[in-house]
Amino acid sequence: MGPDSFLFILELVITTSLLFLSVYFVICLSDLECDYLNVTTCCQRLNWWILPEAIVSAVSVVLLLAFGHWLLMILSLCLAAYQIYRIQSIPKGNTGIFDPTEVHNKRVLTGLQRESYAKLGVHLVFFFIYLYNMVYSLVQ
Repeated sequence: MGPDSFLFILELVITTSLLFLSVYFVICLSDLECDYLNVTTCCQRLNWWILPEAIVSAVSVVLLLAFGHWLLMILSLCLAAYQIYRIQSIPKGNTGIFDPTEVHNKRVLTGLQRESYAKLGVHLVFFFIYLYNMVYSLVQ
């Protein structure tokens, strides 16, 4: 088992955790849309996971950079940069990306749901890319 195998096993674990986190975001936002959850509680739960998600994505980029997988690093960098941009662009009066006063707006909630679905799709694609690369590096 070479260093690439170790990298892709680690990336697979990271991507799986981000995939589950994306599913959690989709479920929470869907429950919020159907009024199964309190808005404040839901926003606090989701905002708590925003920074760890960005940190884990940045760690993934650094690992890919350290092992010299440039194409995968550039693709992962796009997602990590977008997450950091979203954190940096939070207005001063809001409690986070998910603000209870703005989530009531149907347009904002729909936009957040679409963003969560898009992140879910991206993590799913990365999962299968890393799975393929892991199997390929283990077979070699």
